[in-house]
Amino acid sequence: MLRIEPRESPSRWWTLGVPIASALLALLLAAIPLAFAGANIFEGYRQMAKGIFGSTFAFTEMLTRATPLIFTGLAVTLAFRAKLWNIGAEGQLYLGAMAAVIVGTGMIDAPPFILIPIILLAGASAGAVGMAGPAYLKTRFGADEVVTTLLLNFIILIFLQMMLEGPLKDPMGMGWPQSKPIVDDGILPQLLPRMRVHAGLIIALLAAVIAHIMLSKTVWGLKLRAVGENAAAALHAGIKVKRTIIGAAIVSGALAGLAGVGEVTGLRGYLTTDLSPGYGYTGIVVAMLAGLSPIGVVISALFIASIFVGADSMSRAMGVSSYLADLVVAMSLICVLVGGFVARYRITRTGKGDV
Repeated sequence: MLRIEPRESPSRWWTLGVPIASALLALLLAAIPLAFAGANIFEGYRQMAKGIFGSTFAFTEMLTRATPLIFTGLAVTLAFRAKLWNIGAEGQLYLGAMAAVIVGTGMIDAPPFILIPIILLAGASAGAVGMAGPAYLKTRFGADEVVTTLLLNFIILIFLQMMLEGPLKDPMGMGWPQSKPIVDDGILPQLLPRMRVHAGLIIALLAAVIAHIMLSKTVWGLKLRAVGENAAAALHAGIKVKRTIIGAAIVSGALAGLAGVGEVTGLRGYLTTDLSPGYGYTGIVVAMLAGLSPIGVVISALFIASIFVGADSMSRAMGVSSYLADLVVAMSLICVLVGGFVARYRITRTGKGDV
């Protein structure tokens, strides 16, 4: 008979190797639909690589696409570490974007070195509020945060549509449902001239470093990891579990809110309902592929962004559907889940008389 049992102590190299092997396997599996589409597999991968590294513009586009994924990946990572299943990063992203627009379209007249931090703080606070509500319902009434955060995404999007047709609507937008533009002093500076990559990337990288230090070097991080491993044992050890969960929720929502701030103040300059192509949901894949490691989130976000940008390039060059990128991301998640199971458990054969 076969029996599934946990591994005693998986090695560090094994733990690190599983996400890498999962990503590579997903790329290999992508060759199957590529072949069914009638495209040359090797040429397809060459066009993907060219779309990522073929020019400065292509490389910076990948970095631009990775910026919000780092924020949402970190948001999911910190929440999941506390066994708080935040599926609402998409909604929290839009809350952060709305707050950025409210503050950054003329409410405050200040120079950039004052106005930009205020906008960032407003966006982070809005995202934090968006996650603090479901966390309170979980700790106070036992409500399932998967349901509350997921449904809150749709509520926030409907609320955004109402705001863009009402108080936030740009009177000079020729009737389009978009917000007033962010004032020039509230725009994040570009890192390279004539490129879209902006200072939000630097903020995202700093957030990843800070999150790593908080998780691995601070008492707060120790409490958060303890709650995630075994909440009952953490409570017995004197850790205030509910307070820790709400703290993790606030930080998680704030990071997702910063993703929305970056997209509005770094790229668009105004807010629309299609600001995010699903960065909040993709952040879950980023976090899982990273093994819930803040530093790994950066690498994972760069990989996912590369897939999206490379697939777009391949689609234009070879006439292949750009939905191939979504397929690769989905296969990456499946491979990561299977790989994570293999990393934590092993299958052993037992004799007929064994119990």
